[in-house]
Amino acid sequence: MDALIHAMVGLHIVGIACLLGGFLTQMKAIGRGQARMTPAMLHGALAMLVTGVALVGLNQSQGHPVNTVKIGLKLALLVVVLGLVYVKRDEERVEAAAFGTVGALTTANVFVAVLWV
Repeated sequence: MDALIHAMVGLHIVGIACLLGGFLTQMKAIGRGQARMTPAMLHGALAMLVTGVALVGLNQSQGHPVNTVKIGLKLALLVVVLGLVYVKRDEERVEAAAFGTVGALTTANVFVAVLWV
């Protein structure tokens, strides 16, 4: 079971890399007003959602304590990010505020995961 949990953590990290990487590769485009939500960002956010839910279930099934407040906050941030990416995915140009919000909330999600013990 530990191997499955480690595989889910790895896939969760791949998902966040896709989401944050898609944001970071378009930093210059934000200033020009040409940023757009890429398919990798949508797939990364979906991967984070699926693997995050799986991780909570796997950890609870093993009897490990789960910080539900932390998980709830991470889920809330991810749902907002996923909603923004999904709604704006077909637009040729995304407003800088919406695109910046995706990057800021994704970064906040990383810091919540790492710093909240």
